[in-house]
Amino acid sequence: MNRLLLEDIATSTAARLGTLSWVGMEQIALPFHVAGQGVTGFASAGVSLDDPTARGIHMSRLYLALAELESRELSLARVAAVLETFLDSHHRLSHSAFLDLSGEAMLKRPALISPLAGWKRYPFALRCRRDEHGFHATLELTVGYSSTCPCSAALSRQLIQQAFDEDFTDMPVSREAVRAWLGSEQSILATPHSQRSQAHLSVRLGDGQDELPLLALVNVVERALGTALQTAVKRIDEQAFALANGQNLMFCEDAARRLHHVLRKQSGISGFHLRVVHAESLHAHDAVACSEWNWTTPLLDDIG
Repeated sequence: MNRLLLEDIATSTAARLGTLSWVGMEQIALPFHVAGQGVTGFASAGVSLDDPTARGIHMSRLYLALAELESRELSLARVAAVLETFLDSHHRLSHSAFLDLSGEAMLKRPALISPLAGWKRYPFALRCRRDEHGFHATLELTVGYSSTCPCSAALSRQLIQQAFDEDFTDMPVSREAVRAWLGSEQSILATPHSQRSQAHLSVRLGDGQDELPLLALVNVVERALGTALQTAVKRIDEQAFALANGQNLMFCEDAARRLHHVLRKQSGISGFHLRVVHAESLHAHDAVACSEWNWTTPLLDDIG
């Protein structure tokens, strides 16, 4: 049986000549591992089209090269090797290669005091590029936490003081009486408002790294903020969480400054941009603060 030679239309001369900065595919389903856990991930893969006479690229070659990452621990070395394969398979067509990988890392986090633990989702994206200047990688990560408003805490304390003055105007003040009053519902007539908040990080990873520092970044951020969101808890954990919030009052500006300080000291980071969002429980809008160090808008932001 004779087989016909199948024509490769992509190699034919384009009707209109010209180069293209990026050609590829988005939202490719790709399972991989992060911090030892499986991730239902997505990939956006592409190369530049630098030959002005070529009609298109070989997208199937990009797709097949992603198999090197399938069901394996995600590392910068593996991603860099895939980008090299992109370029090798597009010799003379492309000078730059791109790969974005995204998903939700599942990390098991312990309760504050009790032996309970549970799973938390951490959305992330790894954006990588290979060009004549070398390999570049940026890790984007979202970490949730709780934040209690310092202003509302001060106003609540003032109301409690006023209630104390009214209740003890004509009464002798003893330790037992004050303790009983503090334990009654009438004493805590106002409470500070807190909100579920998020820290959005974009960190440029330094040269020479292999392991993806996602878990390390999560730990650094949650320690710096002090009020990480909880999973499974007992009453003793809930009480400890209330204590942490009460002793850890912060505006969005406070949170942004804390994160800026710890990220500057983190090894393996050559620059970063951070954005914290406090989803107000008082207002119908959010409070936001941003900070950055050694950061310029990466070309990777234009991809995907």
